[in-house]
Amino acid sequence: MVLAIRAAAPDTTIEILTPDFLRKPASAAEAVIDAKPDVFNHNLETVPRLYLSIRPGARYYHSLRLLERVKERDPTRFTKSGLMVGLGEAKEEVMQVMDDMRSAGVDFLTIGQYLQPTRKHAAVDRFVHPDEFKAYEEIARAKGFLMVSASPLTRSSHHAGEDFAKLKAARLAKDAAL
Repeated sequence: MVLAIRAAAPDTTIEILTPDFLRKPASAAEAVIDAKPDVFNHNLETVPRLYLSIRPGARYYHSLRLLERVKERDPTRFTKSGLMVGLGEAKEEVMQVMDDMRSAGVDFLTIGQYLQPTRKHAAVDRFVHPDEFKAYEEIARAKGFLMVSASPLTRSSHHAGEDFAKLKAARLAKDAAL
């Protein structure tokens, strides 16, 4: 699909949100990476301790490794991942996930309030105060993310178009400073 869009509209910015490819051949992920979307997005969604209850079919380190593989195959590709907070995670766990993401080369982090989509899903543990989101954003920027969007209503595709221009500008500024 990415290649078809590129052929039909070469100036189009393409951000993809991928699954973790956990039970797929490695070539499936590589095909998506090699199609060269402008932004490769895969959301970690929560902290490792909560994975079995929140994302029972997923594995935290597998998802992290997927994001790392994108950078190994193409260091210029922008990578993005998101977290939901309000599920019972501790601040220290969120900090560790940020460190893990930066170690994997993630450029853009989104953090939003978890909202229970149905009664079958996990209940909201707490509503995170907007000041906490602001603190998370400041910490994430200090850790080296090129872009951070953190607020109660932030979602992984939050302002994707305008954020891509900011992301490119942030990389150019970082490269110029080196």
